[in-house]
Amino acid sequence: MRCDPASLNIKDGHDLLVCAVLPRPIAFVSTIGPDGVNNLAPFSYFTILSSRPVVVGFGIGPKRDGGKKDTLVNIEFAGDFVINVVTEDLAKAMNVTSGEYPPEVDEFKEAGLTAVPGERVKSPRVGESPLNLEGRLLQILEFGEVPRINRFVIGEVLRIHVQEGLMVNNIVKAERLKPIGRMGEDFYCRTQDIFEMKRPEGRKKN
Repeated sequence: MRCDPASLNIKDGHDLLVCAVLPRPIAFVSTIGPDGVNNLAPFSYFTILSSRPVVVGFGIGPKRDGGKKDTLVNIEFAGDFVINVVTEDLAKAMNVTSGEYPPEVDEFKEAGLTAVPGERVKSPRVGESPLNLEGRLLQILEFGEVPRINRFVIGEVLRIHVQEGLMVNNIVKAERLKPIGRMGEDFYCRTQDIFEMKRPEGRKKN
């Protein structure tokens, strides 16, 4: 099979992409809005862009009606956000927040999670998440055409919170963190079945 992405309709293009790029880490993004209401939502278009300075990015699609999602509105307002790692224990709560709620709804309360004040940002972090990244907005990139505008949020991480017991020799151990990943359709994956391969040194010049 061959296809040109531009020839696919929005749904088919989306479904093909999210079933091809696997597994995807989940940015569980917490923000605060202009009205002081907290927001919490998961995004699986998420990656690291730089380690010094620490820069991360995640994609936010539009609402079904083409409008901006509350997370984006809040980030544009506050200029910051927190990315919380989703663990196996947080999977169900994360799924609750994936619904499309009105702006006045606090997803922390809907999911039964604790909003802990940020230390370097206005946005709160998820108290139950064992690893949080407090980020300051640097840039928002836009792709597509109205009404299907997709945004990619880029931010610098100002503070990292790591739960005691997760690190060994300054390395966060995956088997202790137990994060989950996003698959296609309605599927997720655990990250317990892992294997190791040492990186080769490469060829030396003669």
